[in-house]
Formats: sequence, C-alpha cells, structure tokens
Amino acid sequence: MVHNGQALAINVMHFLRMLRFSGLPIGPGKMLLAIEALAGIDIHRREDVYWALHAVCVERYSQSDLFRMAFDYFWTAQVREESGFDSLDDVVEQNTRSQDNPLPRRLAEALMQAGLASRQINEATEIEFDSKETWSAVEQLRSKDFETMSADEQAVTKRVMQKFRLPIPDIPNRRFRPHPAGRRIDMHATLRNTVRTGSFIDLKHKKRVRRHPPLVVLCDISGSMESYSRMLLHFLHAVTNDRDRVHTFLFGTRLTNVSHHLAYSDPDVALARVARAVADWSGGTRIGETLAQFNRQWSRRVLGQGALVLLISDGLDRDGGVGLSQEMIRLKKSCRHLIWLNPLLRFDAFEPKSAGVKQMLPYVDDFRSAHNLDSLTALADAISVSSLRNRYRHDQGRTQW
Repeated sequence: MVHNGQALAINVMHFLRMLRFSGLPIGPGKMLLAIEALAGIDIHRREDVYWALHAVCVERYSQSDLFRMAFDYFWTAQVREESGFDSLDDVVEQNTRSQDNPLPRRLAEALMQAGLASRQINEATEIEFDSKETWSAVEQLRSKDFETMSADEQAVTKRVMQKFRLPIPDIPNRRFRPHPAGRRIDMHATLRNTVRTGSFIDLKHKKRVRRHPPLVVLCDISGSMESYSRMLLHFLHAVTNDRDRVHTFLFGTRLTNVSHHLAYSDPDVALARVARAVADWSGGTRIGETLAQFNRQWSRRVLGQGALVLLISDGLDRDGGVGLSQEMIRLKKSCRHLIWLNPLLRFDAFEPKSAGVKQMLPYVDDFRSAHNLDSLTALADAISVSSLRNRYRHDQGRTQW
C-alpha cells in the first residue's frame, strides 16, 4: 500500500504528540517544520527520517535518549486497524530493536495518553499508577528526582507542594507598639496620658514589633534548569500565597519580576500568567548580568529589613562568570541570609569546577540541593527559627535587623 502525504502528516502529528506527552517542548510550529524536513529527504531511509525529526524536535543533548527510544517504539509498532492509524511499514524500514527491552515509564505513559500503545507492550511494561494521594505514594515520591518523574507523579508532587510552608521566623525590627508588659517605657504615651488626665504619672510601656523578613527568590529558568524550575514554581506559588513580602524573579538571559503573577490563588492562572510574562524560557544563562540588573534596579526595594534570599541555579553561566564575583558580593552584603539551591548537588561526585560555581560559592551562607521533595523539606532547616535567631544574637552588636 502506498501512503499519501496526508497519511504521513497524520503519523508525524501522532509522533510529535507522543513526544509532547513525554515532556519535550513540542508546539504547533514544530509540526510544520517536521513536515518540511521530511519533504526534503527520502522517507524510506530510516536513518534520514530519524535525523530529520531529531533536528526539529531535540533542543538539548539530554533529550536525545528519550527521542531515540520514542522513535524506536513508534516507527516499529505494529499498529492495528482498530487503533485508527495507518501502517507505518511503507514510511520507514522496520526497526530490528528487540521489544523485550523495558519501556521507560515516562514514555509508556506518553504512549497511553497519545493513544499509541500497541498490544505488543506486555503487562510487565505497562505501568499502573494510583493517582490518589495516599501516604505510600507520597513517601515514594519524596526522594525521586523531579526530572525522572512521570506526568502523574509530577501532578501528585505539585499537589503536595501546594501545602508546603517555609518556617521563616519573626524577627525584631526598629518599630515599637504599645504593650502593657513591654520592657521599655513609652515616654511619649506616658506624657500624653499625663497631660490629658492631669493625674499622677502612669507609666506606659512598649514592645518591639516582630515580623518575618522579606523573602526574595532568584530562580534560573535556562535550558539546563527547565525540569526543575517549572516544578519549583509550584513551590514558590505556595510560599507566595502563604505569607506577604515574597518577591520572585526569574532569570535566564534577562531578569523578570513575576511576584504579582504568583500572587494569584489559583496555581493554573498564576503559572499561565508567568509563562506569558517570561520571554527567555529554556535559553542561555547570564547570571552575572542578571544579578547586576537586580542589584541596580531591585535590591534597595526588596532587600530591606533583613531579607532572606533564595538563589536557585545550577551555576552554569554562558558568560564564564564574568563580573559574577562582584555582583555576588553586593548581593551578600544587601541581604541577611543567602541560600543557594543547586540541583547538581544531587550527584555525589559533584565538584565546583565551572567558573560560575567557583565565583558564587564563597559568598553563600548555605549551599543545598533542590531536586526532590526531600530537599525542599530540608530547606526548612536552613531557615529554621533556631538558626536565624542564633545568627541574630551573634551579630546583634554588629548589625541591627
């Protein structure tokens, strides 16, 4: 049977839809590019088809393995008439890859969602996942890397993140308020009361106001951080709606303030607005340049009153760390506590070899990972009441909050 162009376009559409369900950034524009790429090659040569679609669909090296497995399973599947798709034998040659190899969970679910799972996939390959948020399911997800989660697992994780709270302690500031058990005498209130009543002096007391410090988040959204930044945005949305004075900035090649977008209570609405506001998703990273922009335009507005700063980045700088040390010094001096969350710390063999990491690391107070739920839970230890209060008492003679 000879396939026409319409049948090929339908097959390519289903293949790209499977890739999108697998997590690759596939939009309508890539469908048109894929058709144009196949129009210029011999579609009966499997290798030509592979590399033509690879050039269109794969943006980073880390996506190559997933694309290869998806290509092997899709273009060799024996699709039956009841599945609604045409046979692919005349489009590309049969792949001799053994079907005994286990199908990755992420790809298996994408096949199911796209309606492409053939009966060749045995029961051992199919993955069943209970979407109910049971204790056992959540406990199993706590130590799982965000990048390796399936779509259902990510959905459960996002619901768990909506309940996350950061225990940022209240700290004393320069303001006072009337309080009968206050340690200080409020001379102004005492004199006003004496003049008004004409009675004996009735001492009024006051107490120092305590309030949690501002939280400032600088989150890297470059290509190397895509899987983690998109998950962490749900965590940041929960934190933003839990307390006031939370300021979130996203950066890649430019800096974007998304604080007012994350303030929406509905996470879907909030993240949709963030997606429209940010123009440099999954691009390069200019950490030094974006930190310089933050220090010039925003530091005096948001880093007052002992602000706590969360810097979320893998430290991979496209500019090779040019000017990064100076900006990190300025950022450290402008805030009270600087915590760096780096997903690369999930590797036991991690070493600070890149230029960006070397220039950033000396100026952070805490260096932690941020690749799963456990790491976010451990973040509470870095900003616990005892740790911040101990720092306040230690520096009370040198710095006043």
